Amino acid sequence: MAENNKKLIKDPPASFHSKVWRHFGFYETVDGKALDKDYAICKNCFAKIKYNSNTTNLQMHLVRYHGELLSGDNEGKPSQPTITTAFKAKLPFGSPRAQSITKSIAEFLCKDLRPYSVVENDGFCRMLTTLEPRYEIPSRRHFTDKVIPALYADTRAKVEGALRSAKRVALTCDGWTSRATESFVTITAHFIDDNWDAQSYTMNDSHTGAHMAEVLKKAVDEWKLTEKEPAVVTDNAANMSVAVEIAGYPHVRCFAHVLNLAVQRALKLPNVARLLGRIRRICTFFHRSTSAAEALKRNQKMLGLPHHKLITDVVVRWNSAYEMISRFLEQQPAVTAALLSPEVRKNTTDISTLTDGDIKNTEEVAKALHPMLVATKSMCEEKSPTVSIIAPLHAQLLSDTLSTIEDAPLVKDIKCAIHGDLSKRYMSAEEKNFLYVASALDPRFKSMLFLSPSEVQETGSNADVGMQSDGNVEEGGSTEESGPADDTSDEDRPPHTPKKRRSALANLLGQTFQHARSSLTPSSPNSKAEKEVQQYQESSPLPLSDEPLGWWKSEAYKYPHLAKLAQSYLCVPGTSVPSERIFSTTGDIISAQRCALTSEHADQLVFLKKNMP
Repeated sequence: MAENNKKLIKDPPASFHSKVWRHFGFYETVDGKALDKDYAICKNCFAKIKYNSNTTNLQMHLVRYHGELLSGDNEGKPSQPTITTAFKAKLPFGSPRAQSITKSIAEFLCKDLRPYSVVENDGFCRMLTTLEPRYEIPSRRHFTDKVIPALYADTRAKVEGALRSAKRVALTCDGWTSRATESFVTITAHFIDDNWDAQSYTMNDSHTGAHMAEVLKKAVDEWKLTEKEPAVVTDNAANMSVAVEIAGYPHVRCFAHVLNLAVQRALKLPNVARLLGRIRRICTFFHRSTSAAEALKRNQKMLGLPHHKLITDVVVRWNSAYEMISRFLEQQPAVTAALLSPEVRKNTTDISTLTDGDIKNTEEVAKALHPMLVATKSMCEEKSPTVSIIAPLHAQLLSDTLSTIEDAPLVKDIKCAIHGDLSKRYMSAEEKNFLYVASALDPRFKSMLFLSPSEVQETGSNADVGMQSDGNVEEGGSTEESGPADDTSDEDRPPHTPKKRRSALANLLGQTFQHARSSLTPSSPNSKAEKEVQQYQESSPLPLSDEPLGWWKSEAYKYPHLAKLAQSYLCVPGTSVPSERIFSTTGDIISAQRCALTSEHADQLVFLKKNMP
């Protein structure tokens, strides 16, 4: 050991970076030209430690004999961060993870109609910190000026691409006024894609003071829909009708609004209004009085009636009046018993029960309004109520509202009021032609039983003309002996239809008989259209419970020209409800707490709410 102590311990090579080498070195070889790396020499006790190209043995020596040196090495020296420390580092603003979270927050703001200020709320910030501690939430201004507009531009590009692929686009349009007394116009677009699926998009919900016709033309030009032959569906307001007429687009009046106007006229009859007022007063009383409500529950249980609350109608919704009447008739025994109970009578004296005559009149009113309720539900139950349903329902309601000898005087008055209002709707030749052709193209109503024979023949002719004017039927291409199905190309047939192979007989005799085939007179576009319409009408009608678009999807290859016409008519909605529903959405955005929201931001939020997947 003494001999070794006299030797000079050389420092390890510069490539040895471990802190252990501060306390170890090597002796030189005998010739003094290199380091003897078989053993490392401790600079503190000169011990020789076997070196195997790693520092494990050296580290263990320091731990066992020189522990105080290790603690000194760690003081003031930077060390590798732990996993916990590394995860506390903030994500770079432009990292994919941070951008993904920011986009998700923007989608949350739009889909759930949350105010921009939610990103600054303590609870929201705490939740995000728990989910991703490394993420730093951008400011509200960043979302309003950059993130939401970028998301709007991306979504708008997708909507524009979808609209470009449509053969025809129908529009619904309506106007409304916000809490901030600003006028807004809502426009929605509807079309049928190549897969026969109904598609709907919200186009505009913008603040405007311009004339409605200018708004329509501007929207059509902005979205490049001029060549899509847009048809416009609106309510029956005079300004909307004039606007569509000035714009020069086909106009369809909302059938739901037509039903509402007709029933509202009946509800304003003096006898009906007086009866509804008495029922409304009773229902309101049970909503205000806790003792009356308890008495009603007690009597419902005793009489075995459903535990339902009474309903109070809303003036703008006629079906709410029907629901109020129906619920009152259902609970009438319990209501009468509750109103006659001592605890209720001692608190009020101005509420009286209905007489037997009033109850009978109430039942007659409900019976007279029932067909209108069924028609309204038919429009609501349709997955996408198209314009084809208007003509059959309108004709049926005109028939159901005709008075009969058995009708009571009050029922006659109601039917007369409804029938008189309905008979004034859809009277122009253009409206009739549009609605009848649409119904004829719906496989559920193609029998056209609600029309006279002359009207059926005229509708068929209009369908023929529609196919020719749309360029669906071209000149030539078939003979008098070939039917519509012969014009169908192999690409138009369903995948399961096998492609016809050329037979050996055709190969052998084709040249000889080609002249005879070509000598046959080619059928005109008019005759081809008539044959395809005839073949379509002779097929079995679709059950009323089935979807017409699903039928066309599977049968379009049989009627290729008629299918294109059906695609351009059945895309038109039967109501303007889609645009009216936007009112509720925008009303949630421009609330009393957010009435200072600019029209541009409101438009973006509504657009994203309705169009984002």
